[in-house]
Amino acid sequence: VQLQASGGGLVQAGDSLRLSCAASGRTLGASATGWFRQAPGKEREFVAAISRSGVSTYLADSVKGRFTISRDNVKNTVYLQMNSLKPEDTAVYYCALKFYSGSYYDPNLYDWWGQGTLVTVSS
Repeated sequence: VQLQASGGGLVQAGDSLRLSCAASGRTLGASATGWFRQAPGKEREFVAAISRSGVSTYLADSVKGRFTISRDNVKNTVYLQMNSLKPEDTAVYYCALKFYSGSYYDPNLYDWWGQGTLVTVSS
């Protein structure tokens, strides 16, 4: 399985970005997918997750009302739409697959990780 996260970049506060997580070697629809982020000097933290079917979504309190997660199983891609970005959203963003049941919020329950994509939000 290969996960490719893309869409990061340098933006100003208030701007929007859409991150994509594309998979090869495995159908994304067979797994729940999560987005996590890690800022310099900080631990990796949960951002958003979506169930295999896409019916259920989960968002960290810090991003509710600004971020949305969605999936397109035909394109084998999961998206993270980020609006009203803030400087505190600056981090490397990672997507990950969760093959088994359990909390969507715990990074230790995710089984496969892609490389990250850097999001930098200037004030």
